[in-house]
Amino acid sequence: MTAEAPRRRGVRQILVLILILALCGAGVALYLDERDSRQETRELGARPSGDWIELDITSQEVSATTQDLTLVVVAVPHGGLAEGSADSAVFGRDVEIIGTALAKPVEIKAGTPAEAQFVPLAMSGGPASDYPFDRYRISTGWAASAGGTAVPTAITFRDADPFFVARPADAKPADAGATAVAESRLDARLTRSRSTFILAWFMIVAMWALALAVLGGAEMLIRKRQGLTWPAMGWMAATLFALIGMRNAAPGAPPIGSLLDYLAFFWAEGVIAAALTCTAAFAIRNERRLLLEEEA
Repeated sequence: MTAEAPRRRGVRQILVLILILALCGAGVALYLDERDSRQETRELGARPSGDWIELDITSQEVSATTQDLTLVVVAVPHGGLAEGSADSAVFGRDVEIIGTALAKPVEIKAGTPAEAQFVPLAMSGGPASDYPFDRYRISTGWAASAGGTAVPTAITFRDADPFFVARPADAKPADAGATAVAESRLDARLTRSRSTFILAWFMIVAMWALALAVLGGAEMLIRKRQGLTWPAMGWMAATLFALIGMRNAAPGAPPIGSLLDYLAFFWAEGVIAAALTCTAAFAIRNERRLLLEEEA
């Protein structure tokens, strides 16, 4: 019996170590998968032949509160539009680029490379109070011309915002129709990133776990008719204010009154405040009772 105890402890320690290694391995695998999928560069639409312009678009600074995001757009010439070699980033002809999100056309002079354009774009969908399940959509069109002649365009897209994942639909050149301008469209759906989902669910579970722990501690103190137990009451009060800091640290800065609050935060704060108040009330009554007994 005595010899079995160290062996069982050794087996438990090995199992705990294996579990920790498995969890760490799963975390690394999830991180690598999200890193590769988020940094993936997507070529939208078929690559034109001959002279064409590549629009290198990066999505960043998504704001769910203001329902907009910023696109960083860089035009890259191909074919005869490039000065010198075909891989040159310098334009060999004057080019004009227009877009539904641009306030005015972007003019690129011959002999100069294109500057990065920071383009604000409105999002549809939401609302932000659905955090972390809010979803948004963007849609914009781009076209280019050189010397009054339409130039084919194609889009290379990537997203760089750590709190959102942009999943674009395949962009195909639209029928120009009466405008006689070849257009490429960018339609994408934006959702919260996987890490944001994981942390949001962890916060929900942690808030409820802490609230129930405080409630259980309050019940034991009341049932045992304890007096003012300052360490326990200090722990309850610290948990009450600690949850406020946890909620404010939610990734993506969700607005107050979001789904996260109604699922966990409001209830956890209410349960803890009620437990602390009841514990203090019963403790004061018990202290007065003990004081009267001592005086008698």
